[in-house]
Amino acid sequence: MSTTSREREQGTTTARGTRPTGPPSAPARSRTLGRRLQRPGAWFALPAAVLLVLFFAYPLVTSLWQSFFATSAGTSTWVGFDQYARLFEDPLIGKSLFNAGVILVVQVPLMIALAVGLAYLLNQSWLRFRSGFRLLTFLPAVTTLVAYAVVFRVMLSTDGGAVNQLLALFGAAPIDWLNNEWWARVALIAAITWRWTGYNMVIILAGLQSIPGELYEAARIDGAGRWQIFTKIVIPQLRPVLIFTTVTSTIGALQLFDENWILTEGGPNDATLTPVLYLYKVGFRQFDFGYASAIAWLLVVLTAVIAFIQFRLMREKP
Repeated sequence: MSTTSREREQGTTTARGTRPTGPPSAPARSRTLGRRLQRPGAWFALPAAVLLVLFFAYPLVTSLWQSFFATSAGTSTWVGFDQYARLFEDPLIGKSLFNAGVILVVQVPLMIALAVGLAYLLNQSWLRFRSGFRLLTFLPAVTTLVAYAVVFRVMLSTDGGAVNQLLALFGAAPIDWLNNEWWARVALIAAITWRWTGYNMVIILAGLQSIPGELYEAARIDGAGRWQIFTKIVIPQLRPVLIFTTVTSTIGALQLFDENWILTEGGPNDATLTPVLYLYKVGFRQFDFGYASAIAWLLVVLTAVIAFIQFRLMREKP
């Protein structure tokens, strides 16, 4: 048989579907190896996936389903959107959202401003004992929520509290910190600011240290002063970090529970009642879990909307 006839036979056999002999190509070997490596990886990820489903996805779906039911005498009844309609008629929902709004508008900007100032100061090369100051500033962030709230409650006590004793040294009258609506909000804002300023300071400090030094040198060569360097270089370069700290602080303000529960239990006259604290009282004191689930989903939607607005407002302009 001639060479041309053999080539034709081989071509015909290959065209009919016979797998050609010889080693597999490099892409085929790569795909096979990739599939072999993915199998043990999937087994390693399985426990985390199971925990995620059990402790996140299942409670999330269950709470949404439960918000459409009302429980009476141990019997659950389908009520549709009645629980959500009830939200607009409940005056305590409005009061709790107002209190959260006050904390959001006053405490979050104050805390972020203090964190930026402290981070900028602790990033200066001329400052001595910078590591010690950073440690002292961050220490409140590692203090347990319950412990520091109890300490603040003792310090702000009307009779014999350390703060009122300090005011007495300057001839000032004692302040009823935890039983006056105005001062209770001030005490709560002061406690939260003390607890979380150092945490945000560390994040912002990491952002400051990632700014290239050439930008500072170029600005000084052009004759820029400290304020111009801070406003024209530092703040724009910190935009992603500031977005992150602002959004997380906003979520924390909307989810506030530990501090106001220990300090005032939401009082006086619901002046420090927040949505999560109200959710706790409805769910675990009144055992109205359907309405508590509706409050939780209202909080989820508000948090998502506020975070989206903040991202839009603080994103880089083209």
